[in-house]
Amino acid sequence: MIVVYGIKDHLNPIKAQLSDVIHSCMQSVLGMPEDKRAHRFVPLDKSDFYYPGGRSEAYTVIEINMMAGRQPETQKKLIKTLFEQIEKQLCISPIDVEITIKEQQPYQWGFRGITGDEANDLKYKVNV
Repeated sequence: MIVVYGIKDHLNPIKAQLSDVIHSCMQSVLGMPEDKRAHRFVPLDKSDFYYPGGRSEAYTVIEINMMAGRQPETQKKLIKTLFEQIEKQLCISPIDVEITIKEQQPYQWGFRGITGDEANDLKYKVNV
């Protein structure tokens, strides 16, 4: 699951395109299938979104929650690909993008009435 935070005046107009960019990166780097898009957008009032100095109102936070198993090199490639594609396709400078990957063990994920370690029919690899 991916959660994206930003100032609503900047995030709302681009959220569909940003979702496409994020999912495209997830597909190309992690091999995620087309139908495994789970994005949540949290547009905030400017008064509710404090961010570091030197950033613009386009500042966007992307939190990626995933099952543990991806190699550090794969995770770094995902982060760098996101920076590159967000800048290329949405003209948002990498200085205005913050990305965190939060890993949980498969047994800490619940979906379709089972836990992640019980799923044996995933259409993608976790250990890449």
